[in-house]
Amino acid sequence: MSETPAPTPDLDLRRYPDVEADNLFAVDAADRLLLDEAAESLTDVRPGDLVVIGDSYGALTLGAIDRFGATAVRVHQDRVTGEHALDYNAEDLGITGYSHHTLDAKLVQGAKVVLLRLPRSLDALDEIAGIIAKNAAPDVVVFAGNRIKYLTTAMNEVLKKHFGRLDISHARQKARVLIAREPLGEASPGVAVVEYPQREFHNDLDVWICAHGGAFAGTKIDIGTRFLLDYTGEMKPDAVEAIDLGSGTGLVATMLAKQRPELKVIATDQSWAAVDSSTATAAANGVADRITVVRDNGLWAQADDSADLIVLNPPFHIEGTVHLGEALKLFEDAGRVLRDGGELWTVFNSHLGYRSTLSRVVGPTRQVARNAKFSVMVSIKGGEDLS
Repeated sequence: MSETPAPTPDLDLRRYPDVEADNLFAVDAADRLLLDEAAESLTDVRPGDLVVIGDSYGALTLGAIDRFGATAVRVHQDRVTGEHALDYNAEDLGITGYSHHTLDAKLVQGAKVVLLRLPRSLDALDEIAGIIAKNAAPDVVVFAGNRIKYLTTAMNEVLKKHFGRLDISHARQKARVLIAREPLGEASPGVAVVEYPQREFHNDLDVWICAHGGAFAGTKIDIGTRFLLDYTGEMKPDAVEAIDLGSGTGLVATMLAKQRPELKVIATDQSWAAVDSSTATAAANGVADRITVVRDNGLWAQADDSADLIVLNPPFHIEGTVHLGEALKLFEDAGRVLRDGGELWTVFNSHLGYRSTLSRVVGPTRQVARNAKFSVMVSIKGGEDLS
C-alpha cells in the first residue's frame, strides 16, 4: 500500500454564492479531520470509487481530488448554494474530476469510500445511510463527521441500524468522525425500514405532507407555518402568480393551490430534500399541475416584477449562528421579484424584529397577527405607509 500523504494546508475556498461573513467559514475542523481519517482509504481509491455527501463548499471533494488524486468523484449536496460554491471554487483552483448527483441509488452504486458530512437530522442520516447500505460495495467504508456540538449518540444508533461495525475517531479541534463498515443492506434484523419520502395525512387541513429525511419539520407542520396558514385567504385576493419561497415540504404552495385554483404557484427552495418533498406533496394532493417546483438559490431564476404574491417563513440561523444574512437575501429577492402592489407575507419569531428591514427592502409593512411566539407580517411593494 502507498504511504499515506502528510496533511496539507487548506485549499483557498469561498462560501460564495452563500452568505459570507467574518464568522462564517468555507472549511472547518470537521472537513480536515474527515480527510485525515480517510487518508489511508483515499490513497489507493480508484476512479468512481469515491462518493462525497453533504460537502459544504467543496472542501471534501476538492481536497480528495487535490490531495489524493481521486477521479470521477460522485457528489451530492443538499443545498444548491453548496453546488454552486463547489463549482466556483473548482474553477478558481483549476480542479476537475467530479459530478453532481441526486440522493438515490445511482449516487452510491458500487462505491468503496463515502465521505459524509453528518446531517443534524436523524431522519436525513437514516435515509442516507439506508441508500449507502443497500447500494454501495459490500466493503464500503463510510467516514461520517461533523463538529462535536452537532453530534449525538442517537447518530451512532442510526448508523448501527444499517452497518455491522461502527468505530469512533478521537476528537480533534472539537470535531469527530464515525466510521461505518459492513453494510447490512435491508437494515438490522427486526428493525423497521423507513421508506422515503414519508407521508402523513393531516385531517385538520385535509392535506397530505410528504417529506424526505432532510426536509424541515418532516411530515409535521411547524408552528410558525401553521399560524401563517390561518391567513392564506387574506393574501392578495387578486393574485395570479404566487411563490412559496423556501417551500420546505411544499405545504404552503399546496394549500394555496387547493384553496385558490386560479393561482399559478411556484414552490422554490435551495434544498434537494425540500424540492423533492414539495414535488411529492403536490402530487399527493392532486395539484401538481398547478405548482412548478424549482431548486434555486433564493429567487435567482425568477424575473424582476414577475409575481403578485410571495409567502416566506424566513430562516434566522446559518450553521447554528444567529445571522440575518440569509433572511435579508430572501427579502431583497422578494422585493425585486414582486410587481408594484405585490405582497410579501412572512411569519417569524417576534423578537427578531424584521419589520423595519422588510419596510426598507420590500415596502411598507404592517403586522397582521401575533401570538405568544410569532408575528405574521405583510409588506407591499410600492405601497403607502401601513403603520
